[in-house]
Amino acid sequence: MDKRTMIAAALAAACAAGAAHAQMGGGADKEKCYGVAKAGQNDCGSSDGAHGCASMAQTDNAPTEWKWVAKGTCEKLGGKTTPPPKEK
Repeated sequence: MDKRTMIAAALAAACAAGAAHAQMGGGADKEKCYGVAKAGQNDCGSSDGAHGCASMAQTDNAPTEWKWVAKGTCEKLGGKTTPPPKEK
């Protein structure tokens, strides 16, 4: 693969990732809110790496699970906008 093809492929991947992010609910009017997702209703992978997919939360309100919420509402819902610290 030549250099131009590799650059084009990288740019296409970056654009696709941005489009997927926008479709999944992220955007300027949304923020990640940790600790408010119900079991099976998280929006993406957990912050501790326990899983990498949406809808895999095992318990309600786990601090490592998150959902997209309207900007400015996370703390009102009882969540946090930052993930919990990773355990060593």
